[in-house]
This record gives sequence, C-alpha cells and structure tokens, in this order.
Amino acid sequence: MSSIKRKNLTPVQQQYQDFARAREPQRPILSNCVRAFIGGGIICTIGQGIQWFFINYFNFDEKTAGDPTVAVLIMISVLLTSFGVYDHIAQWAGAGSSVPVTGFANTIASASLDHKSEGFVLGVGGNMFKIAGPVIVFGVFSAFIVAIISVMIKSLGGM
Repeated sequence: MSSIKRKNLTPVQQQYQDFARAREPQRPILSNCVRAFIGGGIICTIGQGIQWFFINYFNFDEKTAGDPTVAVLIMISVLLTSFGVYDHIAQWAGAGSSVPVTGFANTIASASLDHKSEGFVLGVGGNMFKIAGPVIVFGVFSAFIVAIISVMIKSLGGM
C-alpha cells in the first residue's frame, strides 16, 4: 500500500493492514512464470503444427496459412471453453493461456455462455460485444495513431 493511502488510515486500520500482510500467502512467482511459459509455448506449438498442416496439405504459403491457423485455434478454444476444459488449462497455465488469441476467444465464449439464458441477442450477443468492443476500439484507435505517426515520419523524411 502506498504511503499516501497509509497516512489516511486510522491506527486500528494500519494495525489490521500489517496483520493481514503478515498472513498473506507468498505467491510462487517463479513456478507461475515457468507454467505460463510452458502453457503458452504448448499453445503456440499447437498453432505452429496447425500452420504446418495448412502449408503441407492445402498448399498455403507461410503468409496465407496464418489466417486459417488463427481460425482453427479460435474454434478449438471455443470448443474447449464450451466443454469446461479451457478453464482447467487456464488455471494451470495462468497468463500463458490468456496471452495468445485462444485466451481472447475463451473470454468471449465464456461471457456468451454465462448469459445465454437471457436470449441470443441481448444475452449472448450483448455480452460478447461488451468484452470484444473495447478490444476492437483499442485496436482501431492504436492503428490510427500508428498510421498518423508513420505518415508524419514519411513526410518529414521526404523533405
């Protein structure tokens, strides 16, 4: 807790904060990092295998095999989320399962499954886009900013 917030606490509240901090379990940071690395690495290795499959059996090249690979990974993630398996993977792998596109697909699928009793439009669709909307807006806004910077750099370089 920052010292500014700590100054506003009463002595009893400060004593409780010290008491709670002393009994808080230590987080296994190193093992969490290793498990995230292994989990994310396995997901990426599966993706690489799927890409290899598209390249060798469907005559895609490395550039064009990326899109169907991502689509297959998203479908696998949604299926595993539907069956309740992805939650166990995410519990073990932590951030390693949430960083790849499969983690985003899991988030959207689980939000839609949680609210399917409210109907397809307001429940499933509405809650899917509550999650996906900010990500899409951030992506579009970031691309816009990068494009402006790129145009400025190119115009300054041309002078």
